[in-house]
Amino acid sequence: MSGTFKVLALGGDHIGPEVVAAGLQVLRQVADQFGVAVEIEEDLLGGASWDVHGTFCTDAVAAKARAADAILVGAVGGPEWDNIRIAGPITETDGLTRLRIELDVYNALRPARAWPALLHRTPYRQEVVEGADLLVVRENAGGIYYGEPRGREVLGDGQERAFEISEYRTGEVERIARCAFEAARGRGGHVTSLDKSNVMESGKLWRETVARIGREEYPDIQLRHLLMDYALFAVARAPQEFDVLLADNLFGDLISDLVAVVSGALGMLPSATLPAAARVGHPVKGGLYEPTHGSAPDISGQGVANPIGTILSVAMMFEYGFGLPAAARAIEQAVDRVLAAGLAPPDLGGTDGTATITQAILRNLHPIPA
Repeated sequence: MSGTFKVLALGGDHIGPEVVAAGLQVLRQVADQFGVAVEIEEDLLGGASWDVHGTFCTDAVAAKARAADAILVGAVGGPEWDNIRIAGPITETDGLTRLRIELDVYNALRPARAWPALLHRTPYRQEVVEGADLLVVRENAGGIYYGEPRGREVLGDGQERAFEISEYRTGEVERIARCAFEAARGRGGHVTSLDKSNVMESGKLWRETVARIGREEYPDIQLRHLLMDYALFAVARAPQEFDVLLADNLFGDLISDLVAVVSGALGMLPSATLPAAARVGHPVKGGLYEPTHGSAPDISGQGVANPIGTILSVAMMFEYGFGLPAAARAIEQAVDRVLAAGLAPPDLGGTDGTATITQAILRNLHPIPA
């Protein structure tokens, strides 16, 4: 491949730098194996940035992110910074949110699959979970998390009121719907859209818009709608029956944690948050790639964090950011081999540390012809 891909690595807090370091080892080796030139720069985000700069994301880091082809992020936050109160917009109080807004990364892809070696780590009977392979497509730039106005006020009777508005516009729903339909074309050809159209006006707009996009632009994709509360039951009962799950910001947050159960642990889950729909052979510049787990301060510095979610996020970077699905498959197969060999970090019931898991994956990386 020609040209050099610029990668910005932001370790974040607590176990974040530990798992990002593991991800960068895999990134460098796979890039070398597949002949990809990468230029990696590291910087601070979250509490680590606050301790040095007095802000959760500096202007310089935001500028580097805008210029990067891909951004690898570790978990951010921790109890040390929970009580910091900053008057101003949400972009000043959360560094990762600032990056998401400035990069307009609205297409959050959160896959969860049943790994054969980990079926016993799930609460399911083997025949129920075996073969489950789901992709949550979460709208990540709108909805109640960013709703305005928002605030808190003391009422006359001494009670306090807190509020934010849940709002979606037609264009926001259209673009994330297209992301889900495009994803389904490369998978099982089925989209399940989740909403609360029975009680919420934004839910009604969501359902109407998704149905129209599916009918007019993607007649080859099977679409069904489920109310969110029932969907939680239906997906938990039979995860094998679902392919792509499309949801707004709040509901996508909830359902992506639920589907994590099929993988055995949150530490197994990667994500890619993109500023466009992902299409095979069309690299998307400026995506955020990160594990979905938290910063886990209770195990910080102990060398036992599960690096697989971050390493699989690097696989998503090769697929969506660099346009190299063969490299992504090579990483996934290496993870599969390591798990099949019986290696497992503590969150999967094993005793193998971050370095041991990472080195085993590196040894099992074998290029797959494109």
